[in-house]
Amino acid sequence: MKDLYEVLGVSKSASQDEIKSAYRKLAKKLHPDLNPGNAEVEKEFKEVSQAYSILSDAEKRKAYDNGEIDASGQENPRQGGFYKTYASSGGGKYDPFDSGDVFSAEDIFADLFGRQRGRARARGGPLRQRGADVSYRLSVPFLEAAAGAKRRVQFAEGKKLEVNIPAGTEDGQTLRLKGQGLPGVNGGEAGDAYVEIAVEPHPFFTRKDKDIHVEVPISLPEAVLGGSISVPTVAGNVTMKVPEGSNSGKTLRLKGKGIAAGKSGQAGDQFVKLRVVLPEEPDAELKDFVKTWSETHSYNPRRKAGMN
Repeated sequence: MKDLYEVLGVSKSASQDEIKSAYRKLAKKLHPDLNPGNAEVEKEFKEVSQAYSILSDAEKRKAYDNGEIDASGQENPRQGGFYKTYASSGGGKYDPFDSGDVFSAEDIFADLFGRQRGRARARGGPLRQRGADVSYRLSVPFLEAAAGAKRRVQFAEGKKLEVNIPAGTEDGQTLRLKGQGLPGVNGGEAGDAYVEIAVEPHPFFTRKDKDIHVEVPISLPEAVLGGSISVPTVAGNVTMKVPEGSNSGKTLRLKGKGIAAGKSGQAGDQFVKLRVVLPEEPDAELKDFVKTWSETHSYNPRRKAGMN
């Protein structure tokens, strides 16, 4: 015979609230009205109800823990005394299926589908059940998530939907498509579709809130003399001025060139970090110039950084 605590999936030290919560979850799942014609589920529902009828009552639970009654609620002859004790305490005749505050079918349906539907079911009317929700994970390129796009997806159930991806959609953001889940039963409303967006990494853009960060290489002449260069943004290339004497690591801001998201539509900024890149193979002329220049312009950049 099964242990009552195991039937409800709780420990022997479980509180009454934990026992009640476990029963409610199982009752909603196993109720015969939700599983018509399934004898195995009906049997399991009876076992769950019987377990709760004993463990939800402090006196009955104590008697069960002490071995005075078994899992079916019958008195253990070797222990005895429970019927008498329970009756004298006002309990009356013990019925193993008397669940005390066990929830009625109407309560269960009310929890699942709302009080009004639960009452309709109790009166014998057709049960209107909301359709199940469906979930899907959709990978979207970085720039499409930034600018917004439309993507067509197909769910496992075979349903195809066009998903509108709002501008500024973030990685992990979930879009809700109301009424696009599975159809309801007996006129019940359809469930919803939930689409989780996975934003693909970009080769050089990274996002922090509404701001975009990018590292841009510049040449030695551009770093020393300054000049205008073409810089990529999420909306296309723009021209940016590099100040003369710009070192690697210098960061410039392009105001309003970040992500435009939210109700305000106000865009973030783009931060451009400069990286000075020498020619792949410096020629003799450049080497000679640097050698001559360094003889009269010696400096130690590591000293300024506190390294030596």
